[in-house]
Amino acid sequence: MIAVARVLVRLVGFLALGALAVAGIVLAVFCIGTGTSGPSLGRLARLLHLASLRATVGHWFGQLEASGSVAVIAGLCGLGAVLLGLLLLAGIFVPRRERLVTLAQGEHGTLAARRRPLAQVAAALVEQVRGVTQARVRVRPLRRPGGRLGVRASRTRPSDPRQVQHAVRDQLRGLTEPFKLKTRVEVPQRGGRVE
Repeated sequence: MIAVARVLVRLVGFLALGALAVAGIVLAVFCIGTGTSGPSLGRLARLLHLASLRATVGHWFGQLEASGSVAVIAGLCGLGAVLLGLLLLAGIFVPRRERLVTLAQGEHGTLAARRRPLAQVAAALVEQVRGVTQARVRVRPLRRPGGRLGVRASRTRPSDPRQVQHAVRDQLRGLTEPFKLKTRVEVPQRGGRVE
C-alpha cells in the first residue's frame, strides 16, 4: 500500500509541478503589460472568459449549498479528496523500508549488506573473468540469512559460454559460499561481443 502511495506521490507531484510551471510562465508573460490589450492580466481574464466562468461556477456553488443528490456527490468527492491527501501524506512521511541482504546471523549480531553495493561487488568480480565483456547482477534477499544473485554476463564471440559460466561461478565462490548466496548465472549462447 505504501509503495502505491509513493508512486502516486511522484506522479501527482510531477504533474502538479508541470502545471505550476506552465501557469507561472503564462502569468509572467501576461504580467508584462497593463490594460486590456496586449499581454496583460485584463487580457488574460478576457481570454479565459473569467466573467462567464464566474457565473457558471457561482450557479454550481449554489447547487452545492442546497440539499439533494448534488450535495451528496459533492460530499463524497470531498471525502475522496481528503483520503487522497492522507494517502499522499503517508507516501511522503512514512519511511521507506530498506531491504537488506542478511549475510550472517549469530550471537554477536547480524551482518547485512545493501542490495546495490553487493550487486556492484559481484559485477566487479564477474567482469574480471576472461571472456566477459559486461555483467549485470541482481540481488534478492531471502527471509533467512542469504540471498540470490542473478548474473547475466555478456561474453566475447570466441569464448565458450559454458566455460565462461563455470569461470563466473568460480570467481564468485569467494563471495557466495561464506554468506550462503545462491547464484544463477546466464551466459547467452548468441550475441557475443567482439573485443
